[in-house]
Amino acid sequence: MSTTPTSGPQTDPSESTGRIVVGVDGSPSSILALQQARRISEALGIGIDVMAAWQYPTYMGEGFANDIHPDEDAKQIVAESIVAAFGDDAPTDIGQSAVQGVPAQVLLDASRVADMLVVGSRGRGGFVGLLLGSVSAQCAEHARCPVLVVHSRDHH
Repeated sequence: MSTTPTSGPQTDPSESTGRIVVGVDGSPSSILALQQARRISEALGIGIDVMAAWQYPTYMGEGFANDIHPDEDAKQIVAESIVAAFGDDAPTDIGQSAVQGVPAQVLLDASRVADMLVVGSRGRGGFVGLLLGSVSAQCAEHARCPVLVVHSRDHH
């Protein structure tokens, strides 16, 4: 695993929550990001907020509203990511949230009051993510707090 620390404009200390925000999507690099965030949180004595973003699919019409629940899927991704990262030994000071919105914007909004933002280098965006710019790149460039981008072990 390698890490890339970056720092943009700093969080206003009067607005800080004293917490590390970790963006997860269930990908291997987001699980590694969560594990790295734990090490940092324990060293600093602050808590972790695990966050996943969700959106309604653009193709979804009224007839699909009862069959598709992206908010519940995002909550499940958060819970499963915590289990994947820590098993039965999850930190005691850990928050969980699923927030509606574009993933990069949700994390950038959270960065306004976070002490640090930790994200994986590669999510589940695939080729479309390469064309549009990855969440981690947008966070590294625009976050209001220090950002740690965690690369997977097989990253070249």
